[in-house]
Amino acid sequence: MAQRRKGWAVLAVAAMLVTAAMAVLTGHGSALAATAGCGRTPTLRDGTYTIQSGGRARTYQLRLPAGYSSSQSYRLVVGLHWLNGSANDVVANGFYGLQQRSGNSAIFVAPQGLDAGWANTGGRDVTLVDDILRVVENDLCVDTSQRFALGFSYGGAMSYALACARPTVFRAVAPIAGANLSGCSAPSGPVAYFGIHGIRDSVLNISQGRSLRDGFVRANGCTAQNPPEPSSGSGTHVTTGYTGCRAGYPVRWAAFDGDHVPLPVDRNASSSWVAGEVWQFFTQFGGTTPPSSPPPSSPATGACRVTSTVNAWNNGLTVNLTVTNTGSTAINGWSLTFGLPAGQAITGGWNAGYTTAAGRVTATDAGYNAAVAPGASVGFGFQATHTGDSGAPNAYALNGSPCTSG
Repeated sequence: MAQRRKGWAVLAVAAMLVTAAMAVLTGHGSALAATAGCGRTPTLRDGTYTIQSGGRARTYQLRLPAGYSSSQSYRLVVGLHWLNGSANDVVANGFYGLQQRSGNSAIFVAPQGLDAGWANTGGRDVTLVDDILRVVENDLCVDTSQRFALGFSYGGAMSYALACARPTVFRAVAPIAGANLSGCSAPSGPVAYFGIHGIRDSVLNISQGRSLRDGFVRANGCTAQNPPEPSSGSGTHVTTGYTGCRAGYPVRWAAFDGDHVPLPVDRNASSSWVAGEVWQFFTQFGGTTPPSSPPPSSPATGACRVTSTVNAWNNGLTVNLTVTNTGSTAINGWSLTFGLPAGQAITGGWNAGYTTAAGRVTATDAGYNAAVAPGASVGFGFQATHTGDSGAPNAYALNGSPCTSG
């Protein structure tokens, strides 16, 4: 009997070590875990639901991925509406464009705020989200290491409050034009953070968005900086990735030349860059994709070619890039990474979203130019400052595969 107890103890310790190792590998406080809804025939469907939370009836909208299967775990995205907006509005704009981007890899939830806002009095709205997650995850299969939240204006404030209050629940958040309106004195733990704000915001000044960002710069152990922002009238946006952040907890900041809007559009672009950049930020942490929706195909090594044209002056320059798919497989969604000569810094761009991290620039498709057929090309570019070296970018890679240049 003693030997049997000793054997069970050894197994228990081994199980604890495996769980801890999985948590480290995910870069988050909890490893991928099956919710109660995994393997269960679901009762929830697309629609509006009423739930008792904090002693009163509250509502939320639910959208499931096409072909939902309880044998597959899914990301979960909470979309939060603006003041005097509604859950219906969030559903109507496709959860800020993420639903279309998701490729049926996520479950989407849009709670309804009291008085069409998110005062979060006494933590009531954080509790509402807790209660919604409990119900949804008891019925549906969710990857608990892949929960995300985003919102605009008051909804941005609420997504920030969720990150503050539930750092071990949410993997990443993306407040758009937010401020500290829903109750949070300071983050209580690290959460991957992507703040978005207009430099000419006439409702919630960009300084309020910077303040939210800086709270997570500190919580995530990032190196403090004043990231570049576009000039007024430029019609562009600039996205910057912070350096020095704790592994698995990046901070990204996107400032755009515009007012208080949820889905800004760069000049000469036909759609917003927000959904593409936010979805890329969320999905960098892994997760699963249903068998019915394979990930975008990538060209094999050497199956892409990049040409560049540089126009330089004094301490500035513009670069036009053309990427040609020289392979035999269509590209559906792309990101081109490259290096810049020393002293160059991107200040704006067109036909792509731009982020900089660890000395590398990543240009991401703008949605409308995501598909590149074999033999076809896509063009985009950027403006930058320089300190003397006005050379072209170098060391190109498309979707992780090296490209030839010239």
